[in-house]
Amino acid sequence: MGYAIGVDVGGTFTDVVLRHPSGAVTVAKCLSTHDDPIAGIVAGVTRVLGGLDPALVTRVVHATTLATNAVLERRGVRVAFVTTRGFRSIVPLGRHARVEEERYDLRFTPPPPPVDPADCFEVVERVSARGEVLTPLDLPSVRRAAREIARRGITSAAVCLLHSYANPAHERRVAAVLRASVPDVVVSSEVWPEIREYERATTTIMSAYVGPLMAAYLSRLRDRLAELGVRAPVHVMESGGGVVSAELAARRAVATIESGPAAGVLAAAGIGLPDVISFDMGGTTAKACVVRGGRPEITHEFHVGGKGSFGGRRAGTGVPIRTPAIDLAEVGAGGGSIAWLDAAGTLRVGPRSAGSSPGPACYGLGGAEPTVTDANLVLGYLGSASLPLSPPLAEKALDRLAGPLGVPRAEAALAVHTIVSAAMASAVHVVTVQRGIDPRGFALVAFGGAGPMHAARVAGRFGIGRVVVPAYCGVASAAGLLTGALSADRVLSRLGAADPAGLLDALAREAAGDLGVSPDDTGVRVERSVDVRFRGQAHELTVPWSASPDVLRGRFFARYAQVYGIEQRGEVELVGYRVRVTLPPPASPPEPPAARQPGTAGPDPRAADPRAAGTRADPRTDTRTGTRADTRTGTRTGTRTGTRAAYFPELGGYTDVPLHTRATLAALPGVLPGPAVVEDPESTIVVPPGWTAAPGPAGAVHLLREEAAGA
Repeated sequence: MGYAIGVDVGGTFTDVVLRHPSGAVTVAKCLSTHDDPIAGIVAGVTRVLGGLDPALVTRVVHATTLATNAVLERRGVRVAFVTTRGFRSIVPLGRHARVEEERYDLRFTPPPPPVDPADCFEVVERVSARGEVLTPLDLPSVRRAAREIARRGITSAAVCLLHSYANPAHERRVAAVLRASVPDVVVSSEVWPEIREYERATTTIMSAYVGPLMAAYLSRLRDRLAELGVRAPVHVMESGGGVVSAELAARRAVATIESGPAAGVLAAAGIGLPDVISFDMGGTTAKACVVRGGRPEITHEFHVGGKGSFGGRRAGTGVPIRTPAIDLAEVGAGGGSIAWLDAAGTLRVGPRSAGSSPGPACYGLGGAEPTVTDANLVLGYLGSASLPLSPPLAEKALDRLAGPLGVPRAEAALAVHTIVSAAMASAVHVVTVQRGIDPRGFALVAFGGAGPMHAARVAGRFGIGRVVVPAYCGVASAAGLLTGALSADRVLSRLGAADPAGLLDALAREAAGDLGVSPDDTGVRVERSVDVRFRGQAHELTVPWSASPDVLRGRFFARYAQVYGIEQRGEVELVGYRVRVTLPPPASPPEPPAARQPGTAGPDPRAADPRAAGTRADPRTDTRTGTRADTRTGTRTGTRTGTRAAYFPELGGYTDVPLHTRATLAALPGVLPGPAVVEDPESTIVVPPGWTAAPGPAGAVHLLREEAAGA
């Protein structure tokens, strides 16, 4: 088994993890390069390879926000929408749920549709919901549409005909005609053949919208990696947590819209505890997800580009996407989130972020606005051992808040820390309390560059007594990529199917074909599920498949009670069929942090940015402790401990707290009581008063609330 590389491109940092055949891990954290994301990837890959022969790399797995950003920033290609005669307005009309601030706005203007109404075309045909041809396809109408699309210079088309999930023949013939003059054509029966025309149409449109960008991006990425000597296959994380080839990702680009957050949840699911809450706080956003029985919650529809507090995913406010995705809540709260005063003089944090350019003020890259990172540095939670940061610049930025608020600098910093912790707690609230889940029975798994600094405070709000900070927590999403299984999904809506088992077997063969395997091959896992509803209802629930009607009904009744809180019985019907085929990668668990390779690179924000100049911290010195750091990596040398002044309101202000690394924590004869700080090369763990820290399995650090520890 060779070397494997995981690459996660975030809003502030690009994380790269190299896993050795022995299980040892080398990591790099570089500033993201938004003008050319591949430049940041190449910098990170170069650093983790060091003197290693690039030809030894056998696998590259990538999580990307390219598709998400293209939708949010409306940077996709122009798309023509082709549908059945009489239905061209289905997408322009759409639907929209007003958020609170819009509810009583008499001048409300709905968001623009994903396709210009003038670029919607009709063809003459009609198929029934049972797949019967009611009106034969009129080829002249298709040719007229193709000529007009080409005349307008549109290079991408989305074809979604009425009820094509039941009979795709007309769609395929339309696509064949269009491809003679339109370079990129996407058809709904190949992307996601499910009932509900509007959702199927928007899913197909979004795939046509971002597909050409994804194909070009992945092609350039392969070429740039090849220039480094890395010629291993490139795989991409999908929204549902599976991994697909770059070629398939380009064809089904819509399935990568939630690629980035999925990898971190997989890392949280793999820590060895069955029920956890994944808590990922990076530089731009924070995400929360529930993992029960070792499996993340999966949704089959989400919204992108909408409004609301949770990543624009609020139902009805954005573009609906019908594809499996890990079900999470997201808030615009990260280490780079900017703190500001509104017109009433009220302190706000986010959702605007300093990102990687100019970054927080303490990075010394030109940023001047106060951010969460600056506040944490002023509070003493974050030192300049893991990051060469500038306390004077952070203090100057926080003074911009403290002055108008009329409070000391430390109190302003504490307010920023408290507000952002409350914002992140709201994401945990959405995925637990709002769904009838008691979070007190879960452990909170914290990762991301900023997550471990806030995790205990967030957990305390819900009575959660255990926080787990895994090894390599600052690059957990990149590490999680290497645990993702090669997978392929298939779905089909079919009312009244005569042979459900045979239909599922056919879907399994198609999905396995994407992976170049057979469903019967050794090591191949096939998961079958069905969409079931009470006869006469309009919506369905997904449950695992069983050939026994009694077992299947029992599973549906139990799921119905779990979701809606009531016991219900009645006649049921099958609506849809789902298959996931997976081929897990070779197992190679990472070693604990002590096995980190000598070439490990710490996250020096100035190392990749030539603009850094002027007032900045000496990267060799921790300005609070005076201890030396390794100038090659930005990480503290040796294993000695020290102290640092940190602000804890429970103790009345600043107090000297113990400063540890994971190595020194493991050497302690007992647990480490809070307040304390444990520094990682890529992150920092804050242990507040009333909590203890202790080493756990696989290099993790476990924080326990003292009440919970004594229970």
